[in-house]
Amino acid sequence: MIGDHRPMRIADFALERFFARWEFAVRHLLCASDVEGWRMADLLDLADDETAALWADLRLGYTEAPGHPLLRVEIAALYDTLEADDVLVFAGAEEAIFCLSNVLLGPGDHAVVTWPGYQSLFEVGRAAGADVTLHELREADGWALDPERLIVSLRPETRLVVVNAPHNPTGMLPAAPEWARLTGELDARGIHLLADEVYRFLELDEAERLTAGADAFARGVSLGVMSKSFAMAGLRIGWLATRDRGLLARCAAFKDYTTICSSAPAEILALIGLRSRDVVLARSRRIVGDNLGHLDRFFADHGDRLAWVRPRGGSVGFARLLDPEPMDDFAARLVEAEGVLLLPGSQFGFEGNHFRIGFGREDLPQALAGLDRFLAQASERR
Repeated sequence: MIGDHRPMRIADFALERFFARWEFAVRHLLCASDVEGWRMADLLDLADDETAALWADLRLGYTEAPGHPLLRVEIAALYDTLEADDVLVFAGAEEAIFCLSNVLLGPGDHAVVTWPGYQSLFEVGRAAGADVTLHELREADGWALDPERLIVSLRPETRLVVVNAPHNPTGMLPAAPEWARLTGELDARGIHLLADEVYRFLELDEAERLTAGADAFARGVSLGVMSKSFAMAGLRIGWLATRDRGLLARCAAFKDYTTICSSAPAEILALIGLRSRDVVLARSRRIVGDNLGHLDRFFADHGDRLAWVRPRGGSVGFARLLDPEPMDDFAARLVEAEGVLLLPGSQFGFEGNHFRIGFGREDLPQALAGLDRFLAQASERR
């Protein structure tokens, strides 16, 4: 017997189990976190001569474990201070989170993670044996990040701070001075930051875009993915970007036990998308902007039943049902009556009647019409 290690025990991923049950069984996914996916033909129309040739001549063999060299160049170009060797490609953001958390955290270590949030951002570290403090965002504060309260929670054994911004599910986005205060303190203390930036480039005001975590300081790590802002979730291409190449090397070694390398077709398609990022991101911002206008009117019309803090970025918000009926029951009845799915806050472990609403899909007007009918019927029964 080699070693005496117990297998990792990790809690079920509540949100993913919820979507496994409902995502492809409903007419309208009014809680989707991504933007309407690109059609393959439309994406291929964006290819330049080089990427069109790469696609036409593609061989379905293994790919380079760190990621296609040209893909890493394009990802590095998203940042101000990075080179291709500062990028490691993964099969989606989830794998990147899993590898980084296992590399940086173990028994005796401590991490701080914004919450409510994507469960793997804190659950993987817990499963690795670390003590994890949740930095709770509060509706009464407009879901704002509180850098001073977060800094107070740091310990000598803190190895990692995780901040998702723009934030899922609240749409929170720190102000630049708050971000500078936090990153400066982490730099001074030698603590790594995982900046979950999967919604970067979907800020409602582009002037409020934050300095990327990887650009902010040497131990800053940026998490990116093709799934959200770039609207290509089916590619399963994500990445970590950081100037800490030693950390990237450790993550690469851990990745040898997960996927080893990414899908060859997915990497070329991601390369096409990133080379046309101005077109790709303009489409995403248009969809999100148009849908946010619909939601502004909807929440104004139903202010006696629903409330929310308007997101500052991303494609999701965290609204609240003002009715006394438990949100889980409301959501279940809504699916049965209209085939419209909302994500109750309980799937984030968040108490109360909050729910995530997504506004990145093109069928949002039809989904809102179904929710409007359902609310009207509920009013008649009062």
